[in-house]
Amino acid sequence: MKPRFSLATVVLDCPDAHALADFYRRLLGWRVKYSEPDWVLLGCPDGGTGLSFQSEPGYQAPVWPERVAEPQKMLHLDIRVDDLAEAEAYAVAMGATRAEFQPQDDVRVLLDPAGHPFCLFLH
Repeated sequence: MKPRFSLATVVLDCPDAHALADFYRRLLGWRVKYSEPDWVLLGCPDGGTGLSFQSEPGYQAPVWPERVAEPQKMLHLDIRVDDLAEAEAYAVAMGATRAEFQPQDDVRVLLDPAGHPFCLFLH
């Protein structure tokens, strides 16, 4: 008999869990569900999978695009938006940086304040 599994959250390591959680809280409009000194959980308003942040003193930002012998991304977030230009401008105003390398015209790769790449794409 298979035990029940359900994905509760995805955790992003970073130098400051509270600072990065605040960036994504403002970007996504989510709320803080739980907070500890080095860990924060954001809750999705519709009850879906959460997003968590964990402070790691030795954190090194991944390099985008990826290069051999450089810190590699372990995952990235894909965020659906209604207007690509408007969403990109908003994300940059919240603290994101547009990545130099953009692999597609209909997707924007941005870097969050801790250097994690994330993608904005149209529905």
